[in-house]
Amino acid sequence: MELFFLEYSTGTITAALFLVFLALLSWYSVSAYSQLAKIGINHPKPSPFLGNMFFFKQGFWDGQLKLVKEYGRICGYYTGRQKTIVLADPEMIKQILVKNFNYFPNRMQLKLATKPLTDSILALRDDRWKHVRSVLTPAFSAAKMKEMAPLINQAADTLLENLRTFADAGEHMDVHKGFGYFTMDVVASVAFGTQVDSQKNPDDPFVKHAKLFFQISIFRPLIIISMMFPFIMMPVIRLLPNKRLEQINRFFMHVIGNIITQRDLQPPSKRRRDFLQLMLDARSSVQRVAVENFDIVNRADEAIQNQTLMGEPAARDKDAKKTLTDDEVVGQAFIVLLGGYETSSSALAFLVYSLARHPECQDKLLKEVDEFYETHEIPDYNSVQKLKYLDMVISETLRMYPPAFRFSRESAQDVVVNGQLFPAGVLVEVAVGYLHYDAEYWPEPEKFIPERFTKEAKEQRHPFVYLPFGAGPRSCIGMRLALLELKIAVVRIFQKYRFEVCPETQVPLQLISNTVLGPKDGIILKILSRQC
Repeated sequence: MELFFLEYSTGTITAALFLVFLALLSWYSVSAYSQLAKIGINHPKPSPFLGNMFFFKQGFWDGQLKLVKEYGRICGYYTGRQKTIVLADPEMIKQILVKNFNYFPNRMQLKLATKPLTDSILALRDDRWKHVRSVLTPAFSAAKMKEMAPLINQAADTLLENLRTFADAGEHMDVHKGFGYFTMDVVASVAFGTQVDSQKNPDDPFVKHAKLFFQISIFRPLIIISMMFPFIMMPVIRLLPNKRLEQINRFFMHVIGNIITQRDLQPPSKRRRDFLQLMLDARSSVQRVAVENFDIVNRADEAIQNQTLMGEPAARDKDAKKTLTDDEVVGQAFIVLLGGYETSSSALAFLVYSLARHPECQDKLLKEVDEFYETHEIPDYNSVQKLKYLDMVISETLRMYPPAFRFSRESAQDVVVNGQLFPAGVLVEVAVGYLHYDAEYWPEPEKFIPERFTKEAKEQRHPFVYLPFGAGPRSCIGMRLALLELKIAVVRIFQKYRFEVCPETQVPLQLISNTVLGPKDGIILKILSRQC
C-alpha cells in the first residue's frame, strides 16, 4: 500500500493503527480524572477506567469514613468516569440541601432503571418530581399516618406470635431475619394492599418476588463496564434483556393493577384504608403542598393547613388535572418496598441489639413501656409520640447505624457555594455515616448514649450533623411512616419480651454497606418472655 508516496505493508499499517488505538484508549482511561483536582477537591489516586472503585472494596461505610478522614470534609472520588464531591461539613450541606436547592434539585440519575422505579419520586426529576411530590406529601401527613397504625399493629400481632416460638423454646434467634418478616408484612399491607405472613409462608409469590428484587446486585460486570464506557455501554445494556427484573416488574405491576381496578369499582366507604388507597385518592385530589414545604421532616403539616402549591392556592394549580398516573401509583408503592423493607428491619434489629448490649438502657425503656400500658391498650399514632425515651433510643440507634448513610444530589448547572465550585453534572454526596461519628459533635461517638437526644442536647448541636432521613425538599417523604412502624413495633415487642446477648452474638457487629447499611452476618440474640 502506498501512502504519501511511501510504500507500507498491510501489517505495518495494522500495527500502527493498533498503536494509535492503544494510545487513545490509554488517554481515555485517565482523561476524566483531572476534573476534581482542577476545582480544588482532594481525592484518592484513581485507577485507569475504574476511578476509585477499589477504594470502596470493603464497602461504602468504611470507605466513606476513611475518605473523609484522609482527604477532608470536602473531598471527592470517581466511580468510573463519574465525579462525586463528598461533603462532611454541616454548613455546606445545609447550603446544598436547603439554601441552594434550586441548583441541586435532583438525586443521582438512575440511568439503567426501568418501570416502575422510574415512576417513583426517587427517580423522577425536575418539574414532574415537583408535581408528584406536591400531590404525595399530604398522604404522609400526621393525620394520614393515623390510618396506618391499625395495619402496622396487625403485622405486629404476627411478629409477636413468631417471637413467642423462640422465647418458649429458650432459643436464640436472628432478630434481623425475624424483623425482616415483620417489615415485609407491613410493606405488603400498607403499600400493596396485600396480606401476607412471610415467616409462615416464605413461598408466597409477593415475598418471593420482593426478595428477588433485593438480590439484584449493582456490581454486576456489565454495570461496572457501563461506568467505564458510559456513552457506548448504557444504550447497549438498556437493549439487553434482564429476565429477572422484567419478571419482578411484571409481577408487582400486575398485583397493583388488579387492586386499582378492584378499588375503583368499590364505593369509597368499602375501600381499605392503606397507603395505596391514599395514593389512589391523590389521583384526583386538589390538595397540594408548596415546594418550600416539601421538607416533611419539619413542617409538612403546616403546609397542608395552608393548602398551597408553589406559593399559590391549590385551586389555581394549572397542573391539577395531571395528578398521578397509575404508573406513578405503582412507582410509589415500589419505592415503599425499596425504602421500607430492608432499612426498617435493619433499624429495628440494630435497636434491639443496642439495648441487649446496654441492659441499663433496656430497663429504662421497659419502664416507659410498662407505664404506657397502664393507660393504653394498644399503641396508635398519637400515643407513641409521647414516649420520650423511646424517641431518644430510636434516634441514637439511627445515629450509630443509619441505614441511608449516604445520599446524593446532582448539580443542575455550574454554581459556586461558600467559595467552592460545583460543576454541572457533578454528584454531591452527603457523608451521613461520617457526620454521625464526628467526635466534634458527638463525644465518645462509639458509645450508645440515648441521652444525646434530649431537647436540651439537640438545641446545642448543629441540626445538619444528624441526617438519617436527609433534609430539604428532597428529604425522605416516608419518615413519619418509618418512625411509626419502629415505635409501634418496639412498644409491642417490649411489652412481652426482653433481649440479651448470647455467645453467638457478634461484638462488634460486622456491617455490610453496598447499598444500605445492615448487619453482615445477621444479629443473634437471646429472647426472654417478661413476667409482667
